Amino acid sequence: MLKELIDQFYLDKQRDKEQTHFYVTDAGKCARALFFKFKNAPRKEIEANILRLFDHGDHMHQLIMKPLLGIRDIHVVASEVNIPPQEIISGRCDAIVSDGKSLYVLDIKSMNSMIFDKLSEPKEENVDQLQLYLHYFKVPKGILLYVNKNTLNLKEFLVSYDQGRAFSLLNDLAETKKQIDSGKMPPRLSDYPGNWQCRYCQFREICGMAGAGQIQWEAFKNKVEFIAK
Repeated sequence: MLKELIDQFYLDKQRDKEQTHFYVTDAGKCARALFFKFKNAPRKEIEANILRLFDHGDHMHQLIMKPLLGIRDIHVVASEVNIPPQEIISGRCDAIVSDGKSLYVLDIKSMNSMIFDKLSEPKEENVDQLQLYLHYFKVPKGILLYVNKNTLNLKEFLVSYDQGRAFSLLNDLAETKKQIDSGKMPPRLSDYPGNWQCRYCQFREICGMAGAGQIQWEAFKNKVEFIAK
C-alpha cells in the first residue's frame, strides 16, 4: 500500500513539471532534448526510484555543508545562492566559500561507486554548469566536490573560469531559445545514438521518429500526439 502511494507521489511531481526557462544544469545539454522539454513533448517517465535518488542527492549536499559550517579554516560566505536574475536562465549554486584568501563557487555532485571509482577528472557537463556559476558570480575559481553515495568517500577538482567556454554555452542556449520560439526543432546530436545523453534521454523514441535534421515542430507535433494517445 505505502509503496504504491509513495511511488505515485514522485510520479505526479514529475508530471507537474513544465519547463519555461533554462536552468544552469541545461548548459551543454542536447538542444533537441531541451526543445522537447519546452514543447512538453511526450516522454518516457522517469521511474519513481530514480526520482527518489534525486532527493537523496539533496541529503548528500546537507551532509557536506554541515562540517563546512564548522571548519575554522573555511568560511561559508553563502549557501544555496541564486544567480542574478536573467532573461532566459536561472540557477542556484550550492555555496560560495572562502579560505581567507580567495573565493570559490562550490558545486556538490553525488554518484554511485561504479562512476565515482572511475572518476579521474571532473565530468564535462559538471564543468559546464560550474563555468556559468563562475561567470554570473564573477568568481575566478570553483570546486567540484564529488560524493560517493555508497561509501561517502570524496573527490574534489579545482576549476578555473574560462570566459570563452562560458560565452559559448550561453550563445548555444540563446540559439536554442530562438529555435524554441520559432518552432524549428534542432537537429540531432552528431554522434546520435552513441552520445551518453541519448542513452538516458526521455525523448529518445520521438527523436528517432523525427530524423536527423532540423524540422518544423508543427509538422511533427500531430504525429507525436497521435502516437502518445
